[in-house]
Amino acid sequence: MKLTKARVQNYRSIEDSEEFEIGDLTCLVGKNEAGKTALLSAMRALRPSKSQSFDIDETIDYPRRFSTRFDDRHPDGQAEVVRTWWRLDDSDKVLVEQRFGQGVLKGDVFQVHYGFRYEEEGRIWEIDVDEAKCLEHLVGKHSLDATERNVLHAVSDGQGADKALSALAQRTPKQEALLQDIKKIRKSRFTFGVVDILEARQPRFFFTSHFERMSGMVSLNKLQQDRQQNKVSIGDKIFLSFLEYAGTTLDELIQADRREALKAKCEAASNEITEEIFQFWSQNNALEVVIEIDTGKPSDSPPFNSGIVADIRIRNTNHKATLPLSERSAGFVWFFSFLAQFKQLKKAENNAIILLDEPGLTLHGKAQGDLLRYIVERLLPDHQVIFTTHSPFMVPMDRLGDVRIVEDVITFNSKTGRPDIKGTKVRSDVLEVSNDTLFPLQGALGYEVTQSMFIGANTFLVEGPSDILYLQVLSQALRKRGREGIDQRWTLCPSGGIDKIAPFVRLFGGNNINVAVLSDVANSDRKKIDAVKKEQILKAGHFFTAADFVGKQEADVEDIFAPELFADILNGAYTPPLDKKITKDTLLAAAETERIVKKAEALFRLMPPEVPEFDHFTPARWLLENTNILDVDSPEVLVTLDRAELVFKAFNELLS
Repeated sequence: MKLTKARVQNYRSIEDSEEFEIGDLTCLVGKNEAGKTALLSAMRALRPSKSQSFDIDETIDYPRRFSTRFDDRHPDGQAEVVRTWWRLDDSDKVLVEQRFGQGVLKGDVFQVHYGFRYEEEGRIWEIDVDEAKCLEHLVGKHSLDATERNVLHAVSDGQGADKALSALAQRTPKQEALLQDIKKIRKSRFTFGVVDILEARQPRFFFTSHFERMSGMVSLNKLQQDRQQNKVSIGDKIFLSFLEYAGTTLDELIQADRREALKAKCEAASNEITEEIFQFWSQNNALEVVIEIDTGKPSDSPPFNSGIVADIRIRNTNHKATLPLSERSAGFVWFFSFLAQFKQLKKAENNAIILLDEPGLTLHGKAQGDLLRYIVERLLPDHQVIFTTHSPFMVPMDRLGDVRIVEDVITFNSKTGRPDIKGTKVRSDVLEVSNDTLFPLQGALGYEVTQSMFIGANTFLVEGPSDILYLQVLSQALRKRGREGIDQRWTLCPSGGIDKIAPFVRLFGGNNINVAVLSDVANSDRKKIDAVKKEQILKAGHFFTAADFVGKQEADVEDIFAPELFADILNGAYTPPLDKKITKDTLLAAAETERIVKKAEALFRLMPPEVPEFDHFTPARWLLENTNILDVDSPEVLVTLDRAELVFKAFNELLS
């Protein structure tokens, strides 16, 4: 089963987050104190990992500004904190039907919610079960004949069947077997029986944050005492997870006659984790983890001056020196600690949804990119991942549909000027937010540009962000039809205009990257284009203009679109009045130019004041949100896709 949607209420800064979609990967972006951690904590409380005890506390977690009004706000005595929606997969349904028969589930989506003062009920499931079919299946399973079934006349649920069968002075063996079968079900309710089957399969929430790092030096005797007193620190808990993954235990280390064998186990585990790190750690590949287990020395500081001491050290093979784990970069320590936890999680509890709070915050920007790649390549195949960030380097720019914006919303009353606090909200529209919240996305786009210049082996240079959106949407539409789109080896990058192409290539050309250009072209740009070509800063045949693919002398990327289709996009993006609706004819007649963008600019100058001014980005954004317009087989869509495919084929050939 998979988590598909969530809603958090009445928790810390969250009055009502409203419902938000959750996919395989969900990135919660927001500035500090927006409520991102509170969202993860609320979800975690629904079903925490077996290794992580966690629950909500009304005194601490219920919103303080409403604490004296609990009864007024929640007359039923309960305050819902987290509600989740889940979708069953086929294997879930098979297990339920094996126990209760085919067709007993009325749908494949169910809800689970939890909150303050849910003590008696615990987590509440809302799942639609046909109890009559469940009873019919069990009656058939135990082969009751018509006479034996009479007692169940007009009974359609488990509790009713339990009551009717229990009331019999004498029961046949088949009736008794049926009764005992029903009594095995919690409270003799078939819905509870279904819930118990599914709850055992429901993923738990495993939570970790950038603060959680493994202890570099551990007194095993002190840790044993702390564990007995339930006072184990986070760092030591991660060390215990590491020991479990290594196949040993704290007691085994302390009591071992041959500590060398146990040390070998720890080293084998650390070597495997280290090897995995360096598949995704581009900062320094000359590091390795060393585990030293020895007795404490009298001159060392307590508690490391006696008993058994485990010392985790990092060896730099370049400098031939080791340092304690605690003295290595915080980013590397976090990465190692996270993998130690994750490896043990996979070993002991594979079915988990991973919640990462500000992962890799102390990592260098490029290393955060490595971590994001690790999440996608290693975690997503087996786990749903929900992570928070305010770092532009952790925003998955190739999966903007997985980004959710988290804001602490405060509006101001226009009459009194007093703040109206709405609390934390989660939004899927990544553009309808404040500038402060949008900053990580703006930074991510900027980083995408610079990253593509520094590490993109193949850079597809266009003039502006709208061109990127147009080309990506067209590529996706072609691929849906089994046709050729942009080769994934290309990194699309905006240059900011034809005047900036040459400086871009000069600045980054020394990085041995393959740069190709798709430029807009007007007659006034011909000399600039010729100058770029004469400078030979680009490989021969790597400079194209939009005009090369649309049969015009002047053209922009927008000219790839047939005029009828571009008119539809403009109508969708700007919704002009009916009497000003844009058609192919009005668009083409708007200006004496071949460039459809210039025609649109001229046409919009004649629009009523209530229609927004034309700009390059608004139609591109609308198309990104309404890609289904390219799913039809109309002549204008087909000619547009044909032109786009010519562009992609020309650029893809440059990769060979």
